[in-house]
Amino acid sequence: MTPLHSKSPLPALLLLATTLTAQTPAPPDTIYLHGNILTGTHLRPDDTSNIPDRVSALAISHGHILAAGTDAAILRQKAPQTRIVDLHGAFVMPGFNDAHTHIAAAGQQKLAVDLDGATSLADMQQRIRTYIATAPSAATPGSWLQGGGWDHTVWPTKLLPTRADLDAVTAGHPAVFYRVDGHIVVANSAALVAAGISNTTPDPAGGKIDHDANGVLTGIVRETPAIKLIEAHIPPPDLTTRRQALNLAIADALSHGVTSVQDNSDWEDFLALEELERAGKLHLRVSEWLAFDTPLAILKVRRASHPADDPLLHLGMLKGFMDGSLGSRTAAMDQPYTDDPSNSGIPRYRQQDLNQMASERAAAGFQLGFHAIGDRANSYALNALSAAEQVATSANQPDSTAVPAPASLRFRIEHAQVLLPADFDRYAREGIIASMQPSHLLTDMNWAEARLGPTRAKYSYAWKTFLNHHVTLAFGTDYPVESINPFRGLYSAITRQNEAGTMTYQPQEKLTLNQAIYAYTQASAFAEFREHQQGRLEPGYMADFIVLDRDITTVPSQQLLHTQVLQTIVNGEVVFTSQKLVTHAATAPK
Repeated sequence: MTPLHSKSPLPALLLLATTLTAQTPAPPDTIYLHGNILTGTHLRPDDTSNIPDRVSALAISHGHILAAGTDAAILRQKAPQTRIVDLHGAFVMPGFNDAHTHIAAAGQQKLAVDLDGATSLADMQQRIRTYIATAPSAATPGSWLQGGGWDHTVWPTKLLPTRADLDAVTAGHPAVFYRVDGHIVVANSAALVAAGISNTTPDPAGGKIDHDANGVLTGIVRETPAIKLIEAHIPPPDLTTRRQALNLAIADALSHGVTSVQDNSDWEDFLALEELERAGKLHLRVSEWLAFDTPLAILKVRRASHPADDPLLHLGMLKGFMDGSLGSRTAAMDQPYTDDPSNSGIPRYRQQDLNQMASERAAAGFQLGFHAIGDRANSYALNALSAAEQVATSANQPDSTAVPAPASLRFRIEHAQVLLPADFDRYAREGIIASMQPSHLLTDMNWAEARLGPTRAKYSYAWKTFLNHHVTLAFGTDYPVESINPFRGLYSAITRQNEAGTMTYQPQEKLTLNQAIYAYTQASAFAEFREHQQGRLEPGYMADFIVLDRDITTVPSQQLLHTQVLQTIVNGEVVFTSQKLVTHAATAPK
């Protein structure tokens, strides 16, 4: 037999040897022994039994799982160069895949005025003073101050901060600080002047500029169209700063056992991630989203600029925003807020315009994902995705060669926090993925029912109801809105309690730990078309796993909150090691 493009036949013996070599798997470069390893092979979203799939050893070869089984079976594959790691009985599981993050914003928050966890207005003001006194970037008069993470709902007063509150501590710098959810900012007087916002500036479509009873600006600006009026005057971070911010957020994710993220950051941040990858310094798998509102021609160019099959970094879905957040009372509701009867939130689109944009992008082969928190916003999103599916599956579309098969569209709705009762069936019928963040409930339960009233609350954060309707449920954190720590999400999913254990919210929506782990690993991988590569520890899958300080499947639920990651392995390489690590490499017995 002569290979293509060869001028003379290979000798039969040489051809046979070549074929046998190609079929013989490479020996493992690393073997992990004596572990308590959850492979995830038989996890199912509808399985409420005890979690199975335990092995004691893994063989790793070239960044993939070569084999999983008993110590004796795996040791038989050992080669002279194989490294042996003794886990000393430690619990091992697949790395978490966070289905919704903003890693650039998280890192930039760490570099700016970090207001995460501020307990009061006074605490917020003191953090601003400290930053001005110590940060080199604040030494230049008139330079912008930025930051985020504040949450007035946890303050004693429950009152929003004002521009006057900032004016008292910002020393003449224009300043803007984002609420924890990113849907509200508070700006000081200098920032409002720099942006040209006055008492008579009209609200842009989809946004709102707050005034007091006398018509004077309060400093609160709501939702992206209005916030952009300020952002347009802030110098953007340079590439070095973007890389620094991304590295901080990536290190945070890896330290918490997150090995993959599906991320919503700026295009310039994706370019910074590409630089990190080229330099061999990217150790977290990233599926980066593109902005739904970007012109379609630009989206196509950007999609073509990076290999779609890159296992470490690739471009994923298009993300659009239907509304704001419950905490900011900007989530679009079908009926007014119970605790604010004059307000039903802020929808971002007219339905007709949304349907047209969604259909055009789906026809071009893009996966679509819509931020939708309120019940009205979820209905808008479902309407648009239904219209887009009909267009995308039509054989008469000019871009039909790029259109995925109907079963592979995998359209998503991000957050899906409040639904009209009939819309659960629509999720199931349309095959829409519910991409949710259980850790949101840990803080939101303090005020969610007051916002929604008792009837609507029954259809909020409804994880179990989604599963009962056979809807794919993928979990994430919305980092930095919440900590990247996935164990908080697991705790919330199975208890529906606050972290103190003193309050429970709609307990009928609890999940089993089995279901929660599945949503945070395999279902998240499915949501980014990587379910055959990530989320399990079985032959052929990527060697992405974590070593923990406890077996999370056997400890009391409260202990989930105290779980620590001892080691994180991505692509078979150790990318994080805790000071608490008790495992060590050892020479295998002969």
